[in-house]
Amino acid sequence: MRILVVGDIVGQCGVKKLREELPKLKQNRNIDFIVVNGENSADGMGITQKIFANIIESGADVVTMGNHTWGKKDIFSFLDDKRLLVPANYPKGVLGNRYGIYEIKGKKIGVINLLGRTDMNVLSENPFIIAEEIIQEIKNKTDIIIVDFHAEATAEKIAMGYYLDGKVNILFGTHTHVQTADEAILAKGTAYITDIGMTGPVDSVIGMDIKVSIKRFKTTLPEKYKTAEGKAMLNGCIFDINDENCRVEKIERIKVQ
Repeated sequence: MRILVVGDIVGQCGVKKLREELPKLKQNRNIDFIVVNGENSADGMGITQKIFANIIESGADVVTMGNHTWGKKDIFSFLDDKRLLVPANYPKGVLGNRYGIYEIKGKKIGVINLLGRTDMNVLSENPFIIAEEIIQEIKNKTDIIIVDFHAEATAEKIAMGYYLDGKVNILFGTHTHVQTADEAILAKGTAYITDIGMTGPVDSVIGMDIKVSIKRFKTTLPEKYKTAEGKAMLNGCIFDINDENCRVEKIERIKVQ
């Protein structure tokens, strides 16, 4: 089985790039299952029903979110869709699917979306504890478990990788929008990468307009962010999984411009 995960879509530029490239990747690389992070897809903050539909129509099986989950109120109109996941460690009582189980080619794939707490400024429960609870709940119902850990701190992501090593098949990081070159299969078999990068404008500051970003850093004034435009890239990772033991055998970083 071959699984593709695609990094944070940023704005209309990123949505357009995904729609252009994802169907080709799916066909040309024989992809069986696709996870896309969509939490920045609507003007950099949140997602809309139209964009969600565009992502699914492009070939995604699951759309994960993050700290900007509630950036667009439109999300409440399709929050029950099983293909949309919100961070599982949001406080109890918050609406949304905390994980999903999907059947592909005779295999049941569990997907969990988690939110980091270090330097995130979002009210959430401990992702390490919540991850363990969900894994215990679904491990006998699934053949493969995938985790999207949407977090700022590299150390928090690495720690989570080691904590879940041998308990999940794939753990990939999102949120920082810069693809890291540390992909590895850990000692107990979990495939890990700190961040898979973003799908959005190349000439930007992690997807945002360069001039606005520099002004914010230079003056400290609360200039409103806006997404950049222009040439786009798609970032992600492909994981090749052995059909017999469901262990990842190969990780390949993807960057399409």
